[in-house]
Amino acid sequence: MDVPQTLRRWLRQAEAITVLSGAGISTDSGIPDFRGPQGVWTKDPTAERLSTIGAYISDPEVRRRAWRSRRDHPAWNAEPNAAHAALVDLERSGRLRALVTQNIDGLHQRAGSVNVLEIHGTMREAECLVCGLRTPMPEVLARVDAGEEDPPCPECGGIQKSATISFGQPLRQDVLDAAVDAARSCDLFLAVGTSLTVQPAAGLCLEAVEHGARLVIVNAQPTPYDAVADAVLREPIGVTLPRLVALSLKTEP
Repeated sequence: MDVPQTLRRWLRQAEAITVLSGAGISTDSGIPDFRGPQGVWTKDPTAERLSTIGAYISDPEVRRRAWRSRRDHPAWNAEPNAAHAALVDLERSGRLRALVTQNIDGLHQRAGSVNVLEIHGTMREAECLVCGLRTPMPEVLARVDAGEEDPPCPECGGIQKSATISFGQPLRQDVLDAAVDAARSCDLFLAVGTSLTVQPAAGLCLEAVEHGARLVIVNAQPTPYDAVADAVLREPIGVTLPRLVALSLKTEP
């Protein structure tokens, strides 16, 4: 990958970098994205109902299907890849303002990242929609394996789901506020592997640009924010992101 000289300069000059990561960063770990050519929702549009809170609450069959999907999710056997590792290096350099992720798979943390804002929550915990009890997901999935197709909350009997943000659910305000602050206070905003079609996460790009940051997008497909980006790269993320981080850290000539 040939990195333009202007982008090399921006990467080396940046003192505070905020990263927004999406599903595309985890595809090299064997986790399919949602909207790409081989995406989960592209291949099976009905699967999107599993992530819609109204359908989840009202339809027991949606919940049963969702629990089977959680049990069989490839993230349980996935390992972080070179792109995840590169962001760990960036954080340890002290130049990462924050890592905002739309991903729920926890691979950033498994790779060693600490300053992670999971704007869409995590699949590694279950949450009761009635009393708010949080339970490690493996404990609930063990109940699914034991024959409970739609395991209720052990405390109040309410409906449980993964501790993720479904369509129709509000984001956690404290996490969103921290993400907006990170976008507004960086000098380079790097959006990696995200279609930038889901709000308000996608809007962080404009927050960064309007507060003076340069916007760099790395994604296989076009995004709605390409026109306002300072650079758009279509190269494979597993190769491109480590290269960009190396340039930022001045470890590559």
